[in-house]
Amino acid sequence: MGKKNILSLLILAGVILALPLGLGNSYYLNVLVFVGIYSLITIGLSLLMGYTGQISLGHAAFFGLGAYTSGVLSTKFGVSPWLALLAAIFVTGGIAFLIGAPALKLKGHYLAMATLAFGYIVFIVFNQASSLTSGPSGFGQIPRFRLGNFLLRSDVHYYYLVWTLVIVVLLVSLNIIHSRVGRALRSIHEGELTANIMGVNTAKYKIQVFVLSAVYASLAGSLYAHFITFLNPTPFGFHFSIVLVAMVAVGGMASVWGAMIGAALLTLLPEYLRAFQDYDILIYGSILLVIMMFLPQGLFAGILGLIKKER
Repeated sequence: MGKKNILSLLILAGVILALPLGLGNSYYLNVLVFVGIYSLITIGLSLLMGYTGQISLGHAAFFGLGAYTSGVLSTKFGVSPWLALLAAIFVTGGIAFLIGAPALKLKGHYLAMATLAFGYIVFIVFNQASSLTSGPSGFGQIPRFRLGNFLLRSDVHYYYLVWTLVIVVLLVSLNIIHSRVGRALRSIHEGELTANIMGVNTAKYKIQVFVLSAVYASLAGSLYAHFITFLNPTPFGFHFSIVLVAMVAVGGMASVWGAMIGAALLTLLPEYLRAFQDYDILIYGSILLVIMMFLPQGLFAGILGLIKKER
């Protein structure tokens, strides 16, 4: 990992530490918690789609599996939230492996349809397994995390927890990208047949990055469950999978930094457009259309291009 990435991480850490001090409204802090949670998912999707070239329309399901596994274990079985989070990671990672092994043999829109079908199946389970999930009505009273005897009660506490984990995940992902594994992933994206000829075990790497992206989504789901303290199936449907893909595409697929920018933009933008009432959807769609037309490589690449021109 280069010096630029280390400097960027340090700047991000500094901004994260200072940001709550300049926010007078706790509502904005709440929104930033969601930006962090969604960033965890989009970083994983960036590794899968932007670096490896594998399409997934089912990551809302992994997000939901993390949330429901953690929520059910801690609420209905009295498991510690931290142990429930770890259990959710293992459960989601295991399911991702079982799904990924056959699904990743497919390519293009066939892979997209397979992950879409998986997402629908999981969503139906959330609705129908009412003995565990309480069905469409959902369940609440999910406990918050504790650090020893200290309860993470306020949004500020949760903000620092979520963004600390985002930095850790970002650090891990950047190390992967700039390692031999990262080079193998990019070779798969450029051409799987060529990568195989060059000795890259494409099947192994595709499954590994698929499982890793699912683990990131599961971590985000657990954080979501213990922050909201209430779960129902609605946030984990197909629509949210599309939103996640849009976040990665808008920010820049082949960049984990871009994935975070996309998550921030598509989380914050609807909040600011609420003032336009009936026209918010039209403005929102127009902004996304302009970005995709004039910055097809994403916002991150566009911003870097502008900086280089200025120099």
